[in-house]
Amino acid sequence: MMQSQAAASAKKAVRQRMIALRDTLSLDDRNQKSAAITSKLVALPDFGRARTIAAFASFGTEFDTDAFLSAALSQGKRLVLPRIEPGRRELCFHFVVNLAESLVAGQWGIREPDPSLCAEADPGEIDFMLVPGVAFTPACERLGYGGGFYDVAMGNTREDTRKVAAVFDLQIVDAIPLEPHDKRVDQVVTERASYVANVRKFSTS
Repeated sequence: MMQSQAAASAKKAVRQRMIALRDTLSLDDRNQKSAAITSKLVALPDFGRARTIAAFASFGTEFDTDAFLSAALSQGKRLVLPRIEPGRRELCFHFVVNLAESLVAGQWGIREPDPSLCAEADPGEIDFMLVPGVAFTPACERLGYGGGFYDVAMGNTREDTRKVAAVFDLQIVDAIPLEPHDKRVDQVVTERASYVANVRKFSTS
């Protein structure tokens, strides 16, 4: 119990520090960096091969996913986005075909699919999952927002589903206080670099 409490406290401290650091970026900086990240994401071979893309509607000072969502739809991908259903401690993914008409404000004001308009998707159909997070290491270890939703969601997908995170370069840290249930992603893309799990190095292309 003491170890768990210590890890939770350490995570909270890193989370607060990283969100505060991310908040220092100007709107112009975030827009420019988000555009660069989107270009790199849609150029990934795993994205090109994927038929069903899971992503999320960004909020606050996160990497802006709007252009990525539009790109997935314009390339004929099946796009699924998450929603939190009251009473369920896990994400439900729903197909979205019209971003302007199908999203509503959910918990914490995050845009999510309207279940009356968007059919629920089977996580086993997802080929490529864009995963949010507060901080990542070069080894693709992840610190999320603390709810554990994406640790469960990643575990519900196929083993060969490619899990990719997209964050600003300033969100890359040397180490994260991890617990056994924490899952890493396969790749992390920033405006300056691309980190791949188990490779332990990055490219600046």
